[in-house]
Amino acid sequence: MPRPIWQGAISFGLVTIPVKLSLATETSAKVSFNMLCSEHRSRVNQKLYCSAGDHELKRSDTVRGYEYEKGNYALFEEDDRKELPLKSSKAIEIAGFVDDAEIAGPLYCQSAYYLEPTKIGAKAYALLAKTLEKTGRVAIAKFALRERERLVSLRTLENGPLLLNTLHWPDEIRSTSELDLPQDVKPTAAELKMAESVVDSMTDSFDPGRFKDEYKEAVDRLVRAKVEGGTGIVEAPEPEAEEARGDIIDLLRATMERAKEQEKKASKQPRRKAS
Repeated sequence: MPRPIWQGAISFGLVTIPVKLSLATETSAKVSFNMLCSEHRSRVNQKLYCSAGDHELKRSDTVRGYEYEKGNYALFEEDDRKELPLKSSKAIEIAGFVDDAEIAGPLYCQSAYYLEPTKIGAKAYALLAKTLEKTGRVAIAKFALRERERLVSLRTLENGPLLLNTLHWPDEIRSTSELDLPQDVKPTAAELKMAESVVDSMTDSFDPGRFKDEYKEAVDRLVRAKVEGGTGIVEAPEPEAEEARGDIIDLLRATMERAKEQEKKASKQPRRKAS
C-alpha cells in the first residue's frame, strides 16, 4: 500500500476536499550500482567538505545560500524561508480547467502522484473526479511540495483515482528555434502513403506487460553467476545484420513485412500480464 508523502486539500472556489498524496511510480526495480572501496569492499560515504577552509563539515555547520551572481550568495536562515509566500503548501489550489488536448503532456509533464480522499472528503472527491471525466477537462493548479511551488495538473484515471502530474513552468521549456530541423525536405505522396501503411501495420493497443527490461535481467543473471562463483560473463545477442540501403519505399515495405511476421510470432505466444 502506498505511503502518503503529503496531506492537505484540493481547493477550488469555496470547495475544499481533504486528500492524501502518494507516489504513482517507483524506481526500485531499476539497476543501481553502489560505489565501494576497492580494498575493503565497503560502501563509500560522501562527506561535506569546505574547499576554502580545507576542512570537513557537519550538516549543522552549514547554512543555505542563494547565488544571485557568480560567487556571491544571499544567506537564508530558517525563519527567512518560513516567511516566503507558499500558500499552496497546505492546499492544491485549482486556478481553472482546460481541455486535456491543450496540455502538451510529453513536453510539460514530470512526476506522477495519486490523490486519494480522506473519509470526510469522499463525496466531494467523487464529484470532482466524475465531473472531470464527463467534461474531458483537466484542472490546472499550483502546489508546493518540498519547499518548491509547482505547476500541476489533475485528471481522472479511468475507474481510478485522481492523478496529479507536476508540470514544467513555461520558462523551463527550451525554445526549438535553434534546433537544426529539416525545412525544405518534403516526403513524396508515395513515401507518405507507404509510411502510413507501416504505422498501421505496427499499431496495437498499449500493453506494457509485453515489454521487459532486458538490461536489468542481464544484470540479475550476472549477479547470480558472481554470487554462485561462476565466471559471470553475460553475452548480449548479436543484432541481425541488415543492409539499410536502397529506396526509402523499399525499406518501408520490408519493414512492414517484418512487422507482420513479428506479429504472427507474437500471436502464438502468451502475453505477459502487467504487474
